[in-house]
Amino acid sequence: MLNPTKFYYERLDSLNNLLFKVNRQLKVSGMLRLSVFVLTILGIYLLYDNSDYIILVILFSAILFIFLVSRHTDLNYQKSRLKALISINETELQVLGRKYYHLPDGNEFIDPGHFYSQDIDLFGKGSFYQYCNRTAIAEGSKSLAALLTENNIENVIDKQEAIKELRSIAEWRQEFSAVAGLIKTEISSENLIGWLKTYQTFVPKLMKIFPNIFSVFSLAAIGLYYFNYLPGWGLLFWFFIGLGITGKYLRKVNILSQNTSNLQNSFRQYQKLILLLEDMNFQARVLEKEKNNILENGIRVSKVLKQFSGMLNGFEQRNNMLFGVLANGFLLWDLRYACNIEKWIGIHGKNVERWLNSIANFDAYNSLGNFAFNHPEYSFPEIIKNDLVLEAVNVSHPMLDPAEGVTNNFKICREEFFVITGANMAGKSTFLRTISLQIIMANIGLPVCASSVRYQPIKLITSMRTVDSLTAHESYFFSELKRLKFIIDSIRNDEYFIVLDEILKGTNSTDKAIGSRKFVEKLVGSDSTGLIATHDLSLCEVAKSLNKVENYYFDAEIIEDELHFDYKFKKGICQNMNASFLLKKMNIVE
Repeated sequence: MLNPTKFYYERLDSLNNLLFKVNRQLKVSGMLRLSVFVLTILGIYLLYDNSDYIILVILFSAILFIFLVSRHTDLNYQKSRLKALISINETELQVLGRKYYHLPDGNEFIDPGHFYSQDIDLFGKGSFYQYCNRTAIAEGSKSLAALLTENNIENVIDKQEAIKELRSIAEWRQEFSAVAGLIKTEISSENLIGWLKTYQTFVPKLMKIFPNIFSVFSLAAIGLYYFNYLPGWGLLFWFFIGLGITGKYLRKVNILSQNTSNLQNSFRQYQKLILLLEDMNFQARVLEKEKNNILENGIRVSKVLKQFSGMLNGFEQRNNMLFGVLANGFLLWDLRYACNIEKWIGIHGKNVERWLNSIANFDAYNSLGNFAFNHPEYSFPEIIKNDLVLEAVNVSHPMLDPAEGVTNNFKICREEFFVITGANMAGKSTFLRTISLQIIMANIGLPVCASSVRYQPIKLITSMRTVDSLTAHESYFFSELKRLKFIIDSIRNDEYFIVLDEILKGTNSTDKAIGSRKFVEKLVGSDSTGLIATHDLSLCEVAKSLNKVENYYFDAEIIEDELHFDYKFKKGICQNMNASFLLKKMNIVE
């Protein structure tokens, strides 16, 4: 398996060499265009008395100049693409060095009412989303957030195969991300799809063929004028007839032009992305299914989008004042292209949403494949079907520095409930988030931070970070009760792995102890599986009356007036608490 650090450094060397060559080609291209312009002026000057040769010089120069401009545009695109690829590899090296706080944090996806996302640092600064997200388009970011929060336990093996396949094609993933990252548009995909779905045609059906007929007569009129068979006023009269026909629809054409002016570049980039997908033979069922969503009755969608991009480019030429007036007067340019665009929308417009959704889903899965590539030491969980829910060897939190993180072994079976005690800062909450995040990662098909994992896919529900709500006039305690009610209602209809951290904090200690015990008894009575961390040692007494409950703890020791933690998950009840020691150590109390 490739070493990710070595891979990224080698890619950077190769890409920087290619960028140097492209920059050199751009300089030569610029000089060639300047030379053609100077030679054209010189040719016109030397042949000023021979109009036939001047026309030939101008025509030849124009053709050559257009070719050079097109080539220069392609080189500029290659430069932008290479710079994007370089940025991708630099970012990966930064993230491998644990520097990722500058990346998008997904704060907009935080949902306090979700099953678990509020509690396990899924979104926000320093979150798992910020660590693994490499989506290049906004829709891909939304798709990745949906994968992380969908709580879906179906087809986990298929998801694993998709991520394994994407992990193995790192250069293709980077190419996809680089091309996607170059998509610049002033209209969101939602607005684009909405516009296509609600578009109302205005060009008469007659205009499917009439512009061609009119153009033939226009060319005939120009020929007759050139050979002196038609007077100038006759040609001018025909020209104004054309302007009159197009002018009748000018307002609606202008609206169409405004709506499409920002689409050309986007469709050109989408076309490149779909071409990458079309040319790739995927083996994983998830990826093949997404690829099939961009098939169009045997026609390559990349060609369909390229055709539309060409139409938009042609339509855009109307904004060149001189060309637009002449083309509309003699060729009915606006109506010709408006008709073609409307025809395309009528045939393909309804499918654009499906194509863009597939691109977004590939963008999201690209991030997951990249995460797996960056962590070759992680393990893909083995799916089992027995009483075992989760067994992990040397499990740790993926956000912790491997050089500093402490690993633990963990095993829990169906209908077991663990009560976890421990001193402050001993690692209880981190461990709960480790197990919770491991379940989510496993459910979406990712490898997890452990030597080996066996598990039975199970949905997750948590209550770890309840907050009060001033706007809803809710106290902290009432918010806690609502969350616990949400958990009870949820487990009536489905099976969940339940993770609780210090519940009923909003009431007095006696009431908290009684309420916590009754709640755990209710969960155990419903045959639920899960963990609860607490400072309340009285809750450990539940294990004496319920054989499905076991006690575990994280320890702390005071050695030579210093607090030491081993962060190890142990069976039993914690005996060492440290609040009083810390208050004295920090000179808060005597």
